[in-house]
Amino acid sequence: MVGQKKRVAVIAGDGIGPEVIDEAVRIIERVQQTHGINLDLTNFDWGAERYLRDGVTLPDGALDLLRREYDAVLAGAFGDPRVPSNKHAEDILLGMRRGLDLYINLRPIRLLNARLTPLRNREVKDIDFVVFRENTEGAYCGAGGFLKKGTPDEIATQEELNTQGGVERIIRAAFEYARTRGRHRVTMADKSNVQRFGGDLWQRVFREVASRYPEIEANHQYVDAMAMFMVLDPGQYDVVVSNNLFGDILTDLGAALQGGLGLAASGNIHPGQVSVFEPVHGSAPPLAGKSVANPVGAILSTAMMLEWLGFELAATSIERAVKEAIADDQTTRDL
Repeated sequence: MVGQKKRVAVIAGDGIGPEVIDEAVRIIERVQQTHGINLDLTNFDWGAERYLRDGVTLPDGALDLLRREYDAVLAGAFGDPRVPSNKHAEDILLGMRRGLDLYINLRPIRLLNARLTPLRNREVKDIDFVVFRENTEGAYCGAGGFLKKGTPDEIATQEELNTQGGVERIIRAAFEYARTRGRHRVTMADKSNVQRFGGDLWQRVFREVASRYPEIEANHQYVDAMAMFMVLDPGQYDVVVSNNLFGDILTDLGAALQGGLGLAASGNIHPGQVSVFEPVHGSAPPLAGKSVANPVGAILSTAMMLEWLGFELAATSIERAVKEAIADDQTTRDL
């Protein structure tokens, strides 16, 4: 795989996005020298500046271009106070997730140094799991609306949609990851004691998929209990799978356990197709241009991308360098 050329689209985005992506690109340039990997990077100016200039969020044909010409996308952060509706951010980020059918949101929750966690008496080995968040359905599907908006009788509906196929493929991906990575337990989080219909579907599909992986322990927790247990006993988790909304909430809690959003990496993945890798944090406009933004989330997202592209040794070297930098206190002020 080292000699095979891969094409990467780089979308730096808004706020601190360009700063952290610049650092990630420097890392890519370095590992191209040290590991002989062959990447062709192309920058795209999709973000608030372009939207404010010409009204374009995702240009016509953008998704077809990414699907046809690129192996991966490295993205920064999106959001700008000059666009109060955040339309450009939704169109670009959610547009790629939905339009490219990136149904896996993969977020590692891994403690890199014991001093970073707010939990008392926890070691690196105690916080090391991954979350598979369903990324295209659920409460973020955009279904709903208003009735009598702006009146005392206003009604707002926000619908959650779960399909059998969508639920099955994210749960199967979690079990496949556990099998191939030597993980021994998959835990599914839901709220099926209240959300009867979607919860019932997740429960039935989880049991059916788990039966295909008898060597992996399958267990279930209600999401509110999991939020508690992630703080009290994070070492019980190997692989977690949940829906879009609960996965979003749990992974931000997980980011706090590992040292903060500045360290959190993620991949928006469809196996065998172009996938998007991005730090979890937002665009943080007040920090932009001050050289204080933490680039580790972007750098570790780059490592995830390189592993996805088949450059495992380069990815491992980046992760090792990040750990050593943290151990040596060569970090941004937030750490």
